[in-house]
Amino acid sequence: MIGYRRDGDVVILELQRPDRRNALSTELCTAVRNGVEQADADGARIVVITGQGSSFCAGADLTGDAFPDAFGETLEGMLASIERASVPVVAAINGPAVGAGTQLAIACDLRVVAPEAFFEIPSTRLGIAVSNWTINRLASLAGGGVARTILLGGERVYSEQAFTCGLANKLGDLDVATQWAQSITELAPLALKHLKLVFNDNGTHDDPTPEQSAAFEAAWSSEDMKEARRARAEKRKPKFLGR
Repeated sequence: MIGYRRDGDVVILELQRPDRRNALSTELCTAVRNGVEQADADGARIVVITGQGSSFCAGADLTGDAFPDAFGETLEGMLASIERASVPVVAAINGPAVGAGTQLAIACDLRVVAPEAFFEIPSTRLGIAVSNWTINRLASLAGGGVARTILLGGERVYSEQAFTCGLANKLGDLDVATQWAQSITELAPLALKHLKLVFNDNGTHDDPTPEQSAAFEAAWSSEDMKEARRARAEKRKPKFLGR
């Protein structure tokens, strides 16, 4: 389900569910978290995360266990492990990064994006809310305008636009990401650790207000969310009523 390969001081983690476009299950989230923590404990200088096949990550596996409460906690734990790692983590985004795939990408410190890749968070088409962390992290990386395009507008942002706004740090494939990672291993690790701590101390983990928490819970318990799931199963557009 996940590949773990070390090349000198670089560890490459590969999501290996190409039949599901590397969609995240509880098991895969746990494997990514364990891989990042193992690489950090084993003294790697940098971690690269990529996907097998033509997709980076298609998001949460909606055919599996993605909606129970336990999945959300496991997903958050995976994202937190990437932030907590003492070394930089690079996302080599080889294809579409959808929903939780975009969350995985923005949890990483740097993003190298292939020309055919795009970012998308279709939460409003699924009748669900995303975390404050996701909204604020995306806005801090891509700018408020692009974050609103993705979240409020429900649109995809492709690689060139992602590079222009700063969501992508470089354009290229896994080889480009790996070469960059190798060059970063030559930099001072304690200085890199300090930079990562400061960059991640940007307010994205502030507690939501009571109004935000209520709105989040309302979306996740709504009839609209149930309608979105029915529409997906019946291969039709959902009819949202705001309740």
